[in-house]
Amino acid sequence: MKRKQALATQSSSRGAVLVVDDHAAARTSVADVLRRCGYSVDECSSGAEALAAVDRADYDCIITDLKMPGMSGLDFIRQLERRRVRARIIMVTAYASVSSAVAAMRMGAFDYIEKPFDLEQLEKLTAEAVRHARLLCEAGGESRDGTAHEISAPPEMIGSSPPMAELRARIAQVAMTSETVLIIGESGTGKELVARWIHASGPRRHGPFISVNCPALAPHLMESELFGHERGAYTGADSPRAGRFETADGGTLLLDEITEIDLPLQAKLLRVLQEKTYERVGSSETRRVDVRVIAATNRDLIREVTEGRFRTDLYYRLAVLPIEVPPLRERKDDIPELIAYFRMRCEERLERAVPEIDTSAVEMLAEHDWPGNVRELENLVTRLCVLENTPRISADRLRKWLPAASTCHIKTTPDIPVGMTIPEMERRLIEKTLERFGGHRAKAAKALGIGVRTLTDRLRQYGYAPRTKEFRKAG
Repeated sequence: MKRKQALATQSSSRGAVLVVDDHAAARTSVADVLRRCGYSVDECSSGAEALAAVDRADYDCIITDLKMPGMSGLDFIRQLERRRVRARIIMVTAYASVSSAVAAMRMGAFDYIEKPFDLEQLEKLTAEAVRHARLLCEAGGESRDGTAHEISAPPEMIGSSPPMAELRARIAQVAMTSETVLIIGESGTGKELVARWIHASGPRRHGPFISVNCPALAPHLMESELFGHERGAYTGADSPRAGRFETADGGTLLLDEITEIDLPLQAKLLRVLQEKTYERVGSSETRRVDVRVIAATNRDLIREVTEGRFRTDLYYRLAVLPIEVPPLRERKDDIPELIAYFRMRCEERLERAVPEIDTSAVEMLAEHDWPGNVRELENLVTRLCVLENTPRISADRLRKWLPAASTCHIKTTPDIPVGMTIPEMERRLIEKTLERFGGHRAKAAKALGIGVRTLTDRLRQYGYAPRTKEFRKAG
């Protein structure tokens, strides 16, 4: 009963995290930061106390210090591995040593972080660990409350712009097949969301969905992570362990940022894609597997192949069904809808009212370039909801949260003959700027240093008729 009650409490938060550190000030600091981010956080001062907490409740992520009296962080991780806990483990150490980090990850740690670390790094790593833990929970056939898990519904894809309509159509085309998919897109565009949608909409939706974040794993651990290992395969391999391919059998395996896989391992990956066979590290037994592979990357794979960092044959084996995810700057019509969705999610996690974002602020957000794409927008909305103590956020209040806009230099210089009036010069500059940005009002206004409404008024004065985001000459 206690376990179920703990789970019920945690399900309403962004995730359940356990922080283990004998240093009270450091432990409290980490816990406070994560609580402000919407996580449900418990604190323990020793490994023994933490093991008792793990027996009472279920956690998505466990953050533990390396050097602790009594039971060390490595001993604690070893105990968690024996208990087969679902939580992803993050090792924190001020004693930056490659050997301890490698040992922790070989025993099942998700990643490690070195002191001193910045808050953004901590938030990002925790979010990644929680997401992986929940995906593994879904893949294991049970929900977080221990009930049977049947077919998961496709995740929500927010946006009704033409680029999003085109993306949905492409997903529908590939989802009902079992062919390999290559998802291409900038960081933060939602490539994993697309992969999960493909899985949940296809014939393998009854099977597991497993995600591998390739950059998070050291190169010498990647083979074991993908294919598993036998007991004694290397120092610290105290028991046999299934790899991600084996865990995903009958379902889908997402290889996120696949360009991070080294060339020698790329050859083994090519084999499992072609022959559906592999061997665990430390074993000569050939195993068969039935997995649909979805690869994702934010890099130009053709360039990676040309420069010798990625195998040509693997590229063609992966790019059977390519899907390109548009960046947020190409689907800015979706920004108001995304803001509303992220506000709603924050309200649910925080269990309280969050600030409204008024029209002036939404317009300012629509003019931002969003180099971090949808993830950047989500993080910004979350910060506003958590840190702003006001019922409504205006453009003036929002400005301090946005990075300084980069100055856009326009190389095209309009002809300025002697005798041209200042109003005519202004009109010529506006027309040239609008032409430079293909009629896009927001981009042109940003380059000119004026608001979109001001630009719109000027264009109406010049006799241009509005047409969505662009303008055409009336008559």
